[in-house]
Amino acid sequence: MTMNYVRRGTGKPLLLLHGLGSSLKVWDLIIDELATQRDVIALDLPGFGQSPALLGEVSIPTLADAVIDFLIQHQLLGIDAVGNSMGARLVLELARRGNVVGAVVSLDPGGFWQGWQVAYFYQSVRLSAQLSKLIQPILPPLVSNPVSRTLLFAQFSAHPWTIPAEVALNEFREFLPTPSFTKLLDSLAHGPPQQGAPIGSIPNLVIGWGCQDRICPPSQSRLALKLFPDAQLHWFSNCGHVPQLDVPAETIALILAVTDGRYEPQSQLPATTKASAVTENVLIGLGVGVLLVGLFLTFGKQR
Repeated sequence: MTMNYVRRGTGKPLLLLHGLGSSLKVWDLIIDELATQRDVIALDLPGFGQSPALLGEVSIPTLADAVIDFLIQHQLLGIDAVGNSMGARLVLELARRGNVVGAVVSLDPGGFWQGWQVAYFYQSVRLSAQLSKLIQPILPPLVSNPVSRTLLFAQFSAHPWTIPAEVALNEFREFLPTPSFTKLLDSLAHGPPQQGAPIGSIPNLVIGWGCQDRICPPSQSRLALKLFPDAQLHWFSNCGHVPQLDVPAETIALILAVTDGRYEPQSQLPATTKASAVTENVLIGLGVGVLLVGLFLTFGKQR
């Protein structure tokens, strides 16, 4: 199938894959800097941005098949790959299959939730998308105001007031309960769990995680490392679920280091245990808040 993409820069090829309900525009804060040293290809995955939807099943396996077809078509097999959120899980799937991608940077990957976290992820993201749909007519003034922008992005960012209004507007324009979004969300939450890869099979893999991730709490990194024992874990301080928006300079530095083969594990780790505990203590409250607001607005619209 044909997928919309942008290609910038020269050098070693680098693939960027966005998350659920997003588009290639989520890389706007870092793509130009990466393009000074890399041949950067950012995709709109099927059913998102300007790419046509898949027919039938929408899941990590079917998205992986579509990306592999794109790489074969453009003679890019073996390309270094970076993904965020659902895209981070997708690059792990590509790496797990073997002979598809080179170095891999997986930023706050989904798919490692367990127990109550499954329901929290599904319901909070579903209602957030419904809320986004309802506020589309008044979105520009909402994202232009730092206070309302902070409220809208609180689930995804550690300091949402710093996200440029134009970037925030692009994200909420895409974050809608489309058929592809709904199918993929259901598959992510209720479909087959993420499969791992045996040790020694992915030689250059780094999983980056925001210490204040409120979508995929830091405690989920334990399962990620268990399933992908080759991975190095890189912590982003003062960062939520989308490092390229919260800490763009650090994200660029990590991507370039990993894909250059010169990444060194952090010598001083953030207080991840404390951050994880604090995050998960507020997570339920935040999730309940999102659910109540979403339900209230949805009910109000129906009336």
